[in-house]
Amino acid sequence: MLLRMQYHLSIATKVLLLSLFSMNFNCSNTRSWIKAGYHYTGDEFPVSDIDSTLFTHLICGFAFINSSTYQLSINSSTQQEFSTFTNVVKRKNSEVTALLSIWGGGEDYSVLFSLLNQSSHRRSFIESSITTARLYEFDGLDLTGAVPRTSMHTTSLGTFLNEWRAAVDSEAKKSGKSGLLLTMALHHHMQVMDTVTYPIDSIKKNLNWAHLGAYDYYLPKEENFTHPHAALYDPITNGTNTNSRVKDLISRGLPASKLVLGLPYHGYGWTLVNPSDNNVGAAASGPAVTIDGSMAYKYIKWFIKTIGYGAVPMYNDTYVVNYCTIGSSWINFDDVEAIKAKVSYAKKMGLLGYNVFQVGNDDNWVLSRAAGRLILASRYFRHV
Repeated sequence: MLLRMQYHLSIATKVLLLSLFSMNFNCSNTRSWIKAGYHYTGDEFPVSDIDSTLFTHLICGFAFINSSTYQLSINSSTQQEFSTFTNVVKRKNSEVTALLSIWGGGEDYSVLFSLLNQSSHRRSFIESSITTARLYEFDGLDLTGAVPRTSMHTTSLGTFLNEWRAAVDSEAKKSGKSGLLLTMALHHHMQVMDTVTYPIDSIKKNLNWAHLGAYDYYLPKEENFTHPHAALYDPITNGTNTNSRVKDLISRGLPASKLVLGLPYHGYGWTLVNPSDNNVGAAASGPAVTIDGSMAYKYIKWFIKTIGYGAVPMYNDTYVVNYCTIGSSWINFDDVEAIKAKVSYAKKMGLLGYNVFQVGNDDNWVLSRAAGRLILASRYFRHV
């Protein structure tokens, strides 16, 4: 009898230990999955309203490059928000990692590439970026808006990343502090062809990860036809979609484990030429609803509810997009269905996580909670 009790206790103990191990394993894996998001300081959405428990990393943007000194610069109107960002987001989640994002110029790239082409300019910027990050207690630095236009741009960007990483590592060694994270946004641009691309080897060696800005492929101010701006797949234009961009970067040597997928919390409206012709590819005459057609997710949901007169958004799994037609306005965006599909795709492809743009556009955290729950569910069922 005693031996039988000891046997059952032994089995129960093993099951308990196995369960605890599994729970710990799941938690460890969940923490390794990047759930990042941009906060834009020009937005009216206050930092204190961010539910930081839904993210592992929050990125505050944007600082700029001073065109005279080539040092990192923060506008006086947003300096207070930058200086308190880390402390504020860590009140709800002490483990969240805060990064400072620098705008690299986008279409006006002359300042950035003037910086990259001069060693003294690079040194000035790198030193000021590290100093500012430490001053405001950020855990890392992010570069966005940098898009190479020539092979020389690619080379100089690679050199910059080498020097940035070396400086960050040196500062950490001297200060005894944890080293700053370095990340970068990779942007879609039609001029980035086979011979002009990002410096993949340098990105792989020097960055903690790169996040793909997987949106704004088609804009109502530029195209006279409707099209999903952030299609995951596209049977018509094979190159301009997220799946093609991800596979292209991986084929060029960027490990999937260093790539984070961008998720748009915004959409666009087109004005239909003929409201009865409202399919993808329908003729359009420009933006709808707003000046450039862009709308935050929460505004789209409000617009559909209050102006839509019972309109029901449709989910298209061919492109992985939600859209609806309200009068002559054709609006496409990522709702819960699209977000879940894209997070599942990122997991299937072995990517490091996702990065949303931007957190203040969510509607009562519906999208962020859906993405987070999907990750927890996939972890649970994998180890049950």
